[in-house]
Amino acid sequence: MSPPHHYLVESDYEETSRRFFLPLVRQAVGWDLLLPSLFTAIQWIQFVMATLSVIGSSSLIAYAVFQNIQKSPEIRPLFYLSFSDLLLGICWLIEALLYGTSAANKDIVCYNLQSVGQIFYISSFFYTVNYIWYLYKELRMKHNQNGHSIFPLVIDYTCRAGQIATILSSLIPLLLMIPVFCLGNASECFRNFSQSHRCILMHSPPSAMAELLPSANTSVCNTLYFYGLIIFLASFLLSLLTIVVLVIQAQTLYKKFVKSTGFLGSEQWAVIHIVEQRVCFYPVAFFCCWGPAVILMIIKLTKPQDTKLHMALYVLQALTTSSQGLLNSGVYGWTQYKFYQLKQEARRDADTQTPLLCSQKRFYSRDLDPQESTLAFGTSTSTIL
Repeated sequence: MSPPHHYLVESDYEETSRRFFLPLVRQAVGWDLLLPSLFTAIQWIQFVMATLSVIGSSSLIAYAVFQNIQKSPEIRPLFYLSFSDLLLGICWLIEALLYGTSAANKDIVCYNLQSVGQIFYISSFFYTVNYIWYLYKELRMKHNQNGHSIFPLVIDYTCRAGQIATILSSLIPLLLMIPVFCLGNASECFRNFSQSHRCILMHSPPSAMAELLPSANTSVCNTLYFYGLIIFLASFLLSLLTIVVLVIQAQTLYKKFVKSTGFLGSEQWAVIHIVEQRVCFYPVAFFCCWGPAVILMIIKLTKPQDTKLHMALYVLQALTTSSQGLLNSGVYGWTQYKFYQLKQEARRDADTQTPLLCSQKRFYSRDLDPQESTLAFGTSTSTIL
């Protein structure tokens, strides 16, 4: 005698539940237990990398101030980039420290710190473009000087364009973020901000606030969230596209230098080589810092639910975005060290050369004296920063 049909259906349902639903429940429970320790790890990673970033950018700023060269055209672009990295690192550091506390008005402070941080890292995007543009202009000017004279009007135009770009690099991010400050605080978009880990996560969606705010405020907060996300992605992609174009142009100029028949001294070749390396290495540092964050933002737009991939990118984002000041100062320090090495090798080679060749080098190197042009490549000072 066969069992009734409803017993078969119930048995099949239990079997299906045992095979498919129970593993999912166990996985969900394990996932929930893992999340607190994961966010704690993200907090400490951000704290350590932000501290190193503050130290790196501070050391570069202190070096420029100690040498009293922070106002020179060669130094100014990197000085402002380092200053932006310093302020951004301080924001990351405060957020990491604030995340593990129960301070009063923690949500308000976290919300506004995130907004201030967005001003600084968008400014750092533009300052990176500004600095690479300056390096490219220096390469192009050196290429023109190799065969032609440079008019003072061209030098003056380059200086003024650099000053305008520096001002806009600070002003544009500030103007873009004014709606986030004004409307966000007025609509209380900071509600439950720290509880949803948004104090240490960039552009985390405001899903947890839906039940705590009126519908009108929720709509404003959601709009501001997508507004900030669009600003971040647009500024990054625009900066990346501009940097790629400048790198391609700089590589073309460097190849022309290599094929050039004009005479350049060993120290001048060292300067040109280091500039070319910086044009390449600073974009690499830029992409390494912000590439994981951009990938995570795009994935979050297509798949909002957190997965293991999201968690891995959260950790990678904390490791890279907080280290921009460290990487930028590291690139400068390494290239400056290589520059001094090349200069010493050139001087050792000069000791073995004939008096005629040495006099020719001095003759061809006179137009590269840093005292004769505000945009010339110095060989006795810190040179192009």
